[in-house]
Amino acid sequence: MDMHTVVVGTSGTTAEDVVAVARHGARVELSAAAVEALAAARLIVDALAAKPEPVYGVSTGFGALASRHISPELRAQLQRNIVRSHAAGMGPRVEREVVRALVFLRLKTVASGHTGVRPEVAQTMADLLNAGITPVVHEYGSLGCSGDLAPLSHCALTLMGEGDAEGPDGTVRPAGELLAAHGITPVELREKEGLALLNGTDGMLGMLVMALADLKNLYTSADITAALSLEALLGTDKVLAPELHAIRPHPGQGVSADNMLRVLAGSGLTGHHQDDAPRVQDAYSVRCAPQVNGAGRDTLDYAAVVAGRELASSVDNPVVLPDGRVESNGNFHGAPVAYVLDFLAIVAADLGSICERRTDRLLDKNRSHGLPPFLADDAGVDSGLMIAQYTQAALVSEMKRLAVPSSADSIPSSAMQEDHVSMGWSAARKLRTAVDNLARIVAVELYAATRAVEIRAAQGMTPAPASQAAVAALRAAGAEGPGPDRFLAPDLAAADTFVREGRLVAAVEPVTGPLA
Repeated sequence: MDMHTVVVGTSGTTAEDVVAVARHGARVELSAAAVEALAAARLIVDALAAKPEPVYGVSTGFGALASRHISPELRAQLQRNIVRSHAAGMGPRVEREVVRALVFLRLKTVASGHTGVRPEVAQTMADLLNAGITPVVHEYGSLGCSGDLAPLSHCALTLMGEGDAEGPDGTVRPAGELLAAHGITPVELREKEGLALLNGTDGMLGMLVMALADLKNLYTSADITAALSLEALLGTDKVLAPELHAIRPHPGQGVSADNMLRVLAGSGLTGHHQDDAPRVQDAYSVRCAPQVNGAGRDTLDYAAVVAGRELASSVDNPVVLPDGRVESNGNFHGAPVAYVLDFLAIVAADLGSICERRTDRLLDKNRSHGLPPFLADDAGVDSGLMIAQYTQAALVSEMKRLAVPSSADSIPSSAMQEDHVSMGWSAARKLRTAVDNLARIVAVELYAATRAVEIRAAQGMTPAPASQAAVAALRAAGAEGPGPDRFLAPDLAAADTFVREGRLVAAVEPVTGPLA
């Protein structure tokens, strides 16, 4: 077994495994314990299916139709029908990594032995992932309760050999053709299996896990860009002293301050408050960067705790318990995940906002303490980075709209049986957009701050070694330095990729040591 294989057991999974499968194509295997648990739970479901008494999900209809007892000869049709009817998504296709996370996390719950699904169905889910077959899932259709029904239904439809899916070559084809091409036999669903494949928070959870991975990089990157902006504005690093942050012991605040202090070590630009333009204090966007960045870091930590609990959970309704009971429950409700998805959109918006304020300060000759207007080469002939800040401001404005919580909304459905829903899928979708926008916002600040630092160097000042490393790496990545106006979009795109891929952090860490 190599490092690229993720083994799915009975006790959940890790965030690292989700990212490995969703983004990096790691292979998936079922553990022997999972296969044993699957088989044991299936025996319980089969025994209940043979009894005359109705059991929800086994021998009844679903949701508001749960009062109807379904005769044995119609139960296979019932399971097929729930998948077909619930695969009712609309709109653009959801990203491949999200769908892979969706399938993997549903497999995680199935493998727990609490769903009553047969081992061969779980194995087919693993085979689908390993073959690189990705069900076509649409943007709209989930209310986040009973989990992500429509998205998961489109995945289950692929397991049945129906609907459309994307092959490993990126071509969308009928699912039956793709399964046949990879030697995978479509599943024929039995009692409870259709319901068990649909009833989970897997989509919103997968998007939460990947957002946390992306935001961890972006928060460290934002600490670096904040330090670069402080340096370029000739600010003071005294506000980063650890003894100041120790008396307000929010963990993230101390971490961000330490990151910034290490980036600024050895700078010849900081601490010039009493030079040509006396200042008593730096502006809030400069001085309070550790407080804002740090509060966001603490929010990420809380969201990671919630994600960890959900990754350890078995989310289905009904569930098979070890004592042989099959019990209905409300564990599919997405509220715990939805709340933190919304919380992350709020802190991402605020981080974007403070980044933009520092960028604007770098470009304003009245507040930049000796930098040229808009960091232009020949102001008036050149506009410099004027419109780069416009783009950044437009992104920040969008971030504020995306920060409006989805989880505060609820639209009753299923004839009022599902009369309170989480909207967690919607919270996750808008968070993905927010994370993308945040990377662009940080990239614009980086681009402006590195240009400003280079201008300071040309004025005879010596930037910190870490700042010099960041500038050199960004220039090598294709984002050019100061000079006459040029087509700016390619430079900003290069800076965006540089930040998004973690290359800013990688560029400074050989100087600073590992940053948190």
